Amino acid sequence: MNRRYLLKGLSLASLSALCAKPALAQRPRVSRLVIVGGAEDRLRDRLILRKFTEYCGGPMAKIRLITAASGDPQGVWQSYQQAFNALGVHDVLPLDLYDRDSAQSPEVQAGILQADGLFISGGDQSKLMAILWGTLAYQSLHQAFHASGCCIGGTSAGAAVMSRHMIAQGPAVLRPSKEAVDTDMGLGLLSQAVIDQHFSERRRLPRLLSTLAIRPDLLGVGIDEDTALVIEPGQGIEVMGQGSVTLVDPTQMRSNVDEIEALESIEMLGVQLHMLPAGHRYTLSSMAQDAKSAPLRRAIERLVTVGPMRA
Repeated sequence: MNRRYLLKGLSLASLSALCAKPALAQRPRVSRLVIVGGAEDRLRDRLILRKFTEYCGGPMAKIRLITAASGDPQGVWQSYQQAFNALGVHDVLPLDLYDRDSAQSPEVQAGILQADGLFISGGDQSKLMAILWGTLAYQSLHQAFHASGCCIGGTSAGAAVMSRHMIAQGPAVLRPSKEAVDTDMGLGLLSQAVIDQHFSERRRLPRLLSTLAIRPDLLGVGIDEDTALVIEPGQGIEVMGQGSVTLVDPTQMRSNVDEIEALESIEMLGVQLHMLPAGHRYTLSSMAQDAKSAPLRRAIERLVTVGPMRA
């Protein structure tokens, strides 16, 4: 055989061999937050968990579960294990993260930093933050999200902790009332919003308004059950699932909260409310030239501006 053609054939074969490497999990180009209002479907089409898996890189992704907020972490883990296995994901493990000592563990830190996706279960958000605050695990969550392209999801309590300021507790009041809600510090992946979950099902609009009356600098976010708000930093948001996401913008609000006593009803004027049903995507670029969309665009700008990395 002509030596020139032999070398050419070998070069093409070598190139083909390089391109034929087994497919590995690919980190998403940008980190995403998948914030779920609770009670997501784990048994039927599993739409939200399916999309979360896709954002993590597909079935080959390394997905790690944080179940520390739950009163039954083992039972919760088994439920998610079955759901992710049904979606073709097999490298899914729980992090051994249940108290502040384990939150300082190098093994937990490594598990977080090596993950393509982290999913935080429901339970008690105050319990979860008492475990995480200021620990290696807390710092690693920020590093994974900000520097490693990790997709972070959370449901119910796991959704509440996404923001810097979180609703710690408070009843589903009938009307906005002063001091009806207690707030605390969350993870801070979102810095300009506060999140409430099980929103329509538990009639939590008055609770969210009570929070915004004392923190009018924040954007209120209410997420229905089996519904996810997907945030792509700097780009836009998407709503998926069965319900809606409610955005409550108090930046133009006038209220009498400083003039009334505890538990009295609050007057709130000029509050803007946006209802975003599942199946819709909103990007800053697509809304740039639409004057009618300006109020919603301002709200979304605050959502896609994530908090700083905490060390």
